[in-house]
Amino acid sequence: MSTLAATLRPIPLPSLQVLRTDPATQAFMLLRIAFTVAPILFGLDKFAEVLTDSWPAYLSTEFNDILPGSAQDAMYIVGIVEILAGVIVFVVPRFGGLLVAGWLAGIIVNLLLVGGYGDIALRDFGLLIGALALARLASAQPARVSGSQ
Repeated sequence: MSTLAATLRPIPLPSLQVLRTDPATQAFMLLRIAFTVAPILFGLDKFAEVLTDSWPAYLSTEFNDILPGSAQDAMYIVGIVEILAGVIVFVVPRFGGLLVAGWLAGIIVNLLLVGGYGDIALRDFGLLIGALALARLASAQPARVSGSQ
């Protein structure tokens, strides 16, 4: 199987027996759940604005200038992408982990361009490392799910 096909192949949920006994599978599932739920919630919040009352304030002028519409329109687009990324992580975590890592890299660059959000950029760097760990752990999961470790 090609590398691309392997990366895009869905990974089933592990059996309860494997999940109870294998620390790597447990770590994988923790990351899979976190990187499914968090992007979906952040994406939904771009519409609901519960976590902050002004998502457009986090958008740099450099990015805003190349995106169509207003900053608020851009945040709606960001929300849709984040929701889709969360769903992709759940179904195809090898690819989804890389997708979220790339998305977080873009967010980090954006926050550094805005200025004043270095703390959030550093937090997102930690999340980026976690997303890469998810992608790496996902590559070992087919053998673990079937029990042929």
